[in-house]
Amino acid sequence: MSIVAGAGHSGPTTADGVLPVDDHAEHPRSTPAPVRTPRTLAAAGDLLRALAAPVRIAIVLQLLVSDRCVHDLVDALGVAQPLISQHLRVLKSAGVVHGERRGREVVYSLVDDHLAHIVVDAVAHVEEGR
Repeated sequence: MSIVAGAGHSGPTTADGVLPVDDHAEHPRSTPAPVRTPRTLAAAGDLLRALAAPVRIAIVLQLLVSDRCVHDLVDALGVAQPLISQHLRVLKSAGVVHGERRGREVVYSLVDDHLAHIVVDAVAHVEEGR
């Protein structure tokens, strides 16, 4: 059943013009959230802590655009090479980035886009002024 805007009504209606029934209108959060294991919650906390530093957020945003080596990140972010390397180690140990040796350089990339979405959404949230 598709939801379309009904004529003369600002809320959603079904394709046949009938207002949908909202069984949770009085208690929209009455369905409990799925329970996660303590191990899963701890791992998620570790991941969020790994993403918590401003330089690491900036690194993730750079890697979202393209794979980069350390000197590319130093140039783009204006941060000293030892500091970039330290932050990359944290991100790598958290499973956010991985490095691949190409000749004398190691090129870093994001493990997957899920993590980049967390960072992009957090930045967008702040830029919108909450």
